[in-house]
Amino acid sequence: MSGNTFKLALARGESQIGLWLAMADSYSAQMLAGAGFDWLLIDGEHAPNTLPSILAQLQALAQYPTHAVVRAAWNDPVEIKRLLDIGVVNLLVPMVQDAKEAAMAVAATRYPPQGIRGVGAALARASEWNRNADYLASAADGMCVLVQAETRRALANLDDICKVDGVDGVFIGPADLAADMGYLGKPGHPDVQQAIEDGIARIRSHGKAAGILTSDEPTAKHYIELGATFTAVGADTTLLIRSAEALAARFGRGVRRGGAQGSAEKGAVY
Repeated sequence: MSGNTFKLALARGESQIGLWLAMADSYSAQMLAGAGFDWLLIDGEHAPNTLPSILAQLQALAQYPTHAVVRAAWNDPVEIKRLLDIGVVNLLVPMVQDAKEAAMAVAATRYPPQGIRGVGAALARASEWNRNADYLASAADGMCVLVQAETRRALANLDDICKVDGVDGVFIGPADLAADMGYLGKPGHPDVQQAIEDGIARIRSHGKAAGILTSDEPTAKHYIELGATFTAVGADTTLLIRSAEALAARFGRGVRRGGAQGSAEKGAVY
């Protein structure tokens, strides 16, 4: 797999613990790179990232043993092509609904004739601007393609999605799944939790890596016990906000939250 140790670890079924990066900043990304997480997710879907800001974060993380995973804004071959060219090797594609869309995501990461990725290696950081003579032939082997199942339709098609050659893992999106199931803002609802647990089991039954995100520590540990292979256990924005609010509260300042301040609700995503 061309040295992609994150992909190798997922293939072996080893638990990989991650953190979401949503601050769109290379300085904060580098601060967190040394914290000890196995992987850090640079979010191109909901964070205010651009191609240059994603590149800057990739460069900041490159000197650390943590693995960079990048979430594309959409299952768009043009955007994916540009992400791969700047050096993304672990790609998370949102809102994949069926096997056809999963196959499209994989095709966007492969050069012809296996896929549709455009060839521009001489201009690309990924190939070290053609200094890596084997890049075109070996790029696909090192690519880790992860797709998101975030709706009832995606879960209904989950077995077919898992059967798509080139899909290394499926990430269940609790927030969007809860909304699609009629429980907007309530990923901890028992119906949502049951759907997630069933999804993890089905993904693992196909030998694929199962992914999830939750900032609630007991829920994260429960998912890992169920077989979640790449689990994000928080987000940089949430860590900063909660820590700052907790500090202010200790001096009688700050804002009041519903529920226990500084702690996540059961099943909370962020």
